[in-house]
Amino acid sequence: MIVLTQRLNGAARVTGSVTLSVDSRIKSRLRVTLDDGREAGLMLERGHLLRGGELLADADGGQVIRVLAAPEAVSTVRCADPHLLARAAYHLGNRHVPLQIEPGLLRYQHDHVLDDMLRGLGLSVVAEQAPFEPEAGAYQSTAHNHGHPFVRLNAPS
Repeated sequence: MIVLTQRLNGAARVTGSVTLSVDSRIKSRLRVTLDDGREAGLMLERGHLLRGGELLADADGGQVIRVLAAPEAVSTVRCADPHLLARAAYHLGNRHVPLQIEPGLLRYQHDHVLDDMLRGLGLSVVAEQAPFEPEAGAYQSTAHNHGHPFVRLNAPS
């Protein structure tokens, strides 16, 4: 079994891929089946959301696996009115919904109650199968942050 322990920042020769849902991409310890049928394990630093396109490697760098975001049941809102889209993002954020935000688009894991709420605001909501890449969140570490994810404001110098 391949054990993937590191994230790669640069280009590398890819030896395989793994397609994972967002629920799997938030886990740092996970047994997976690569797209070619090989077994692998994730043993990564905690607190990082894997993104589609990211490269993972085993300890010696001999196996490099590309992460693919799996299509999953999502609700997608497209809107040209930035104020209306901001209102939708506010109401979803107020409910702590993981949210993918792009210009003119909001996407979240499908939920008919949230769909109805947004339709009530005058938005069109489409249930579809698509990769889901939510915002990491204000307090989640990033792949390049090796320090503590929380910053104390007005700390003495």
